[in-house]
Amino acid sequence: MVISPDRKDFFAVFHIIGRLSLFLSLCMVIPLGVAFFFKESSPFYDYLIGILVTASVGFLLSIVFPLKKEVGWQHSFFIVSLGWLVASLLGAVPFFLSHHWLSFLDAWFESMSGFATTGLVLVQDLDHLAHSHNVWRHLTMFLGGQGIILATISLVRSAGSANIGLYVSEGRQEKIFPNVIATARFIWQVSFVYMILGTTALTVVLYSQGIELSKSIVHAFCLFMAAFDTGGFAPQAQNIAYYHSFSIEILTLILMILGAMNFNLHFWVWNKDKREIFKNFEVKIFLFTILIFTIVLYWAMQGNPAVRMFRKGFYQLISAHTGCGFTNLAYGELDREQPIMAAILIMAMGIGGGMCSTTGGIKLLRLGFIFKAVVGEIKKAVMPFKAIYKERYHHLKDSVIEERYIKEAFIITTFYVFTYMLGGLLGLGQGSVIHSFFESFSAAANVGLSVGITNPGMPTYLKLTYIVQMWMGRLEFLSIFIALGYVFSLFKK
Repeated sequence: MVISPDRKDFFAVFHIIGRLSLFLSLCMVIPLGVAFFFKESSPFYDYLIGILVTASVGFLLSIVFPLKKEVGWQHSFFIVSLGWLVASLLGAVPFFLSHHWLSFLDAWFESMSGFATTGLVLVQDLDHLAHSHNVWRHLTMFLGGQGIILATISLVRSAGSANIGLYVSEGRQEKIFPNVIATARFIWQVSFVYMILGTTALTVVLYSQGIELSKSIVHAFCLFMAAFDTGGFAPQAQNIAYYHSFSIEILTLILMILGAMNFNLHFWVWNKDKREIFKNFEVKIFLFTILIFTIVLYWAMQGNPAVRMFRKGFYQLISAHTGCGFTNLAYGELDREQPIMAAILIMAMGIGGGMCSTTGGIKLLRLGFIFKAVVGEIKKAVMPFKAIYKERYHHLKDSVIEERYIKEAFIITTFYVFTYMLGGLLGLGQGSVIHSFFESFSAAANVGLSVGITNPGMPTYLKLTYIVQMWMGRLEFLSIFIALGYVFSLFKK
């Protein structure tokens, strides 16, 4: 990090933010095309204005702040932290113009929820929202899940240090290839292949249920992006319950799990060793936690039919654990479930999915490292004084857990727990203790399940709290803290 940045450093940062804004304006052409196809006149102009505003910001920043210094590692964290805020603000413009959000703050909340792949909503009358607005809501999830930083990387003309910095600062610690550009291309390749397969399968199911073809395609496209990018938005207010379809639930369940898995694991299964899925440490942690949570849910839901236990219990568990936020429960039903179910979902949301995936939360690998560290300390305590003991694990290859991995796992976990707790305390006036912490975990872990606290009528301070939680949780704190240090350094001069 530059301890005392100069004028050229800020020029470099804002120049790249300008390029990112221009890229975002190009992405808005997609919902503009959808509005044209479905003859949605008002939304068409919403996106036309949105494109003009976003492109104008992009051109203005690019011209006013010419690139006078090569973008390096020290700029990356500030670029990503500020870039996410700018993208969410610009992405909110078409939402606000639609009048389906009561204020620009509500529209910004929805936009940040989309880009952060959270899924908490403040939209009004979602069932009558235009197709173009629904496509943009879900496209923000696709861009946020694996697109914003990868798009930024492709726009930077700098050496590898900046590319790596931009990649890491979004919360991705693992590269698939030594070259970050190659890693980015593979992530896009995986995403587009699954998009074709997932959207096709969902379209077939929806069309077979009597939904007209054009609407089936739009809904399938939206459901795929929300499921694979573990976002949780849905085209209808009832979420997955709207479809009353076991097939849709199974397909989204598969897509949620695929999205929550490490992209490195996808690479190994696709190109190297398919058996890695049975040996991988993260997968084992995921299966173990799911097993424990399922047993507790089974005990809590005794007396319910097996089908209800699967559809009303297990589905919510997978949705929470993968950080997706889909629900097939009727409106308000999650709020009425037993406290034990809410507690299980809170823990599942807090853990999250795999590293280098589209999900949020503490992450499975970090949880595994902490568990191994605790077990290792217990074993060391009972072993002879001079004995040397090292914990091993298999994640793509057999490795020894290094001290720095354990330290990083404890630090990031501490930040997440503090954020979960602080958000829960700030929301206490809006509901019961368990409901307040449920909503806080959902926001900070980028999940999107809600027990009703998140609504257009909640206080402004709580909307801003959840926006900050979604932003910090998605970027995993480090880039934001470095960016703040970058800004604070100005006052030292």
